[in-house]
Amino acid sequence: MSRIKYASKNIKYGYLGNLLSLLLKFISRTIFIYTIGVTYLGVNGLYVNILSVLSFAELGIGTAMNYSLYKPVAENDKEKIKALMHLYKYAYRWIALIVTVVGLALIPFLDTIIKESGIISSNELIIYYLIFLFNTTSTYFVVYKYSLVSAEQKNYLQTNIQTITMVITTIVQIIILISLKNFLLYLISAALIELIQKIFVNRYLNKRYPFLLDDVTRKLTKEEKEPIIKNIKALVLHKIGDISVYQTDNILISSFINITTVGLVSNYTLIISAVTSFLNIIFNSLISGFGNLIATENTDKQYELFKVYRFVGFWCYGFASIALITLINPFIELWIGSQMLIGTTVIYLIISDYYLKGHRIVVNNFKVAAGIFDEDKYIGLIQAIVNLVISIILVKKIGLPGIFIGTVIQGLISNMSRPFIVYRKIFGRSGIEYYVDSLFYLCVLIVPLLVLEFMKPIILMNLGISNFVFMIFLVALIPNVFFVLFLRKRKEFKYLLDLIKIRVKGRR
Repeated sequence: MSRIKYASKNIKYGYLGNLLSLLLKFISRTIFIYTIGVTYLGVNGLYVNILSVLSFAELGIGTAMNYSLYKPVAENDKEKIKALMHLYKYAYRWIALIVTVVGLALIPFLDTIIKESGIISSNELIIYYLIFLFNTTSTYFVVYKYSLVSAEQKNYLQTNIQTITMVITTIVQIIILISLKNFLLYLISAALIELIQKIFVNRYLNKRYPFLLDDVTRKLTKEEKEPIIKNIKALVLHKIGDISVYQTDNILISSFINITTVGLVSNYTLIISAVTSFLNIIFNSLISGFGNLIATENTDKQYELFKVYRFVGFWCYGFASIALITLINPFIELWIGSQMLIGTTVIYLIISDYYLKGHRIVVNNFKVAAGIFDEDKYIGLIQAIVNLVISIILVKKIGLPGIFIGTVIQGLISNMSRPFIVYRKIFGRSGIEYYVDSLFYLCVLIVPLLVLEFMKPIILMNLGISNFVFMIFLVALIPNVFFVLFLRKRKEFKYLLDLIKIRVKGRR
């Protein structure tokens, strides 16, 4: 099966799974807020972040593992695949042990991290935390096997398993929320279902790849281990940067403001994550294909497709950013009420980082597929320091916006530095064209955003479902019309248009 067919299949199943997931998550979140309350929602979001921070113990092994499997999978070298998977199995068992020990050591500090927990007692907070910790550590005994599925460009298998698990879990949790209104049972039900899923996945992948159960007849040589170890060392620093930026915001909000605000922000995060999940299906489905592309095609072909990939990234994330800025607060107000809104300044900061992140995803995915980890290893550390220092200083002075100012500033560091490395290392180019395009894309984005921001207070003066639906229509129409007008002459646009024409003709 070709790269395009694998990507198409991954995207198709990814979208089906996300549509179902999105619908159930909104139903579940609505019921959660009205039955248990926003404080418990804040605890839920905070613990997800804490355990994500603990995943630092993973040290980027997963990313290095996926990259090292591309070649042996392409060559069907089962002996090397077995040797690699054997190595990763024991590495992940050590990770599970480290996460468990560090996670337990954090229990005495929960009262310090969680500010204004209200009716939730310290003992309850510990029990909830232990359930989250169990879910995280048990994952490491199975998750490494998914790397082989990813290397084969069959991400849809993982997507389908996760979708089925999510549907069952959410339905059971909704029943518990409505009938019992009990947060503990809400968490336990998910933990049990996910445990059953992990047992099933382990057996399913053993059956799919029976050679993994055979004795390992060869060990990795020193030369084979060296690039893996080098990449892991570099990815440690990348991991620090990622965690300090995207997994500490809720911890800072809980520690310096209160746990209820974590719950309010999590509603916005849910919406943004739902939109992102749809976009990431496209981008993440192509990573494995890029790994194969880089291994088999020349630099000019790689650069041509990178430009197309980035063009798609701008269009998707640019449009999504405009839609979120324009619609997210009216949607929240219609959905769960005006008391759940956060300030416009915070929204602009969150969406600004979202837009910049869209550009970073394109560059990072291509970088990961090419196995570039060492050259930019210190950027993540710099981002970590900048984010935490600025966020902590500003949250004390201006509150919630200060945390997200730190997030935006650290993101700019990556947006400015990593494209230069990718262009020089992969394409043998200076990277100036990337920054020129970035400025041009930003100008294209601002014009329709200003038009919609001018129209928004007029159309939504008396917010209701009818004028909100009309605003959705305008948001769908205006940015895309402007994008076509400004971008129709670019080579990337013509390439995609030709590709669409070929696919349409092929179906006739």
